[in-house]
Amino acid sequence: MTLSAEELGARIEDRSSAGIARAVGRMVTSGALDPGTLMPPVRALAGVLGVSPMTISGAWKVLAADGLLSARGRAGTVVLDPTATASTARRRRIAALGAPVTLDLSTGGPDPALLPDLAPALSRLADLELPDGYQSDPVLPRLERVLRKRWPFPPGSLTVVDGAGDALDRIVSLVVRRGSPVVVEDPGYPPLLDLLEAAGAELVGVGLDGEGIRPDSLRQGLRAGPVAVFAQPRAQNPTGASMSAARARELARLLEGTDVVVVEDDHSGDIATAPAVSIGRWLPEATVQIASFSKSHGPDLRLAAVGGSARVVDAIAERRLLGAGWSSRLLQHVLADLLVDPAAISAVRGARRTYTRRRRDAFGALTARGVRTAGGDGINLWVEVADEDRALATLLAAGIGAARGSVFVVSPSDPHIRLTVGRLSGDTAAFADAVAAAAAPPPRRVTR
Repeated sequence: MTLSAEELGARIEDRSSAGIARAVGRMVTSGALDPGTLMPPVRALAGVLGVSPMTISGAWKVLAADGLLSARGRAGTVVLDPTATASTARRRRIAALGAPVTLDLSTGGPDPALLPDLAPALSRLADLELPDGYQSDPVLPRLERVLRKRWPFPPGSLTVVDGAGDALDRIVSLVVRRGSPVVVEDPGYPPLLDLLEAAGAELVGVGLDGEGIRPDSLRQGLRAGPVAVFAQPRAQNPTGASMSAARARELARLLEGTDVVVVEDDHSGDIATAPAVSIGRWLPEATVQIASFSKSHGPDLRLAAVGGSARVVDAIAERRLLGAGWSSRLLQHVLADLLVDPAAISAVRGARRTYTRRRRDAFGALTARGVRTAGGDGINLWVEVADEDRALATLLAAGIGAARGSVFVVSPSDPHIRLTVGRLSGDTAAFADAVAAAAAPPPRRVTR
């Protein structure tokens, strides 16, 4: 349905930009304008209302930010469904095993047996004096001091939120608007891709090699005029690639002089073997890094630090004051304790060595069987298969759960599966035999 400028103009009384936005917003949310309705051209409506085209454009921008309109270039501006909910299709399909398994390698999570013991840190809480008011700083000074010493570049501001997923959600809400081009790794992290698609972003996938985002692919992606680049600097999920300092500097040179916000999700943290690096070393005002402690210290700590560009980080902290306010200072004390306690530090180092050995053993066993595999760091392997559905079904029949590769990709690619081999503590040979059988093409039928 196409709405004429005359028909829409007759329903608008307040002809200011804010008044037009309010009037059209009421029409959309009340159902007077159906989803998919094509709005009249800006200049035509401006002529009917006797205002400048900039006034209409301003109203459309407000409505687009509220998720009520979507500008689609030459195709025009259309009404969106105000009741539509965010899709979690990729997240839900990562595993979707459909049957019980004896070895679940679909999760992407750490081995619980390798997490540090929280009991000593919890026992020391009784001797601490905790803040007792709503006006206290959202980040404990003790934790902030520890975090700033660990950061790969001097952060303009630093805050703590409820995990890496919470951090990504808040950054996307702040930086991305419907229709905004956003550069993402391809393959990349499915929940982030879901989050960006729910925000109405235009995903611009860029290719990877062993050092992360390829400079030539980023150069091509920047032609789309993105508002942000999302990257995983270490143990990239799912490929295991880790960015070198030289690669980070090369990418920074390409981004220099743009208005692009760089968002780095350091999800593996202390269990990664690669050193901490960041594009923020060269572009501190444009870079925000998320430091997660879920894989190294425990998912239920529900804590991640966000540091870097003061413009972005301060806006996150300010917006939180209207809602959650702060992350549990009790948990912040526990994390601060774990980050300096010699026993906890030793436990995390031991976990890193174990994960490295498991990954290398699995990689070597698969390579010896002719299976093409990537996994330079972290707890996952990215395994090429002849047919994704057949590979998943074959592994499931052997009692092994794997993650569906297609949910990680932006553009069509060769079929893959992801295996969280950080949880593989059993027979590597039997595991590799099962994966090799799953990765192979189906046997040819003999016809007579």
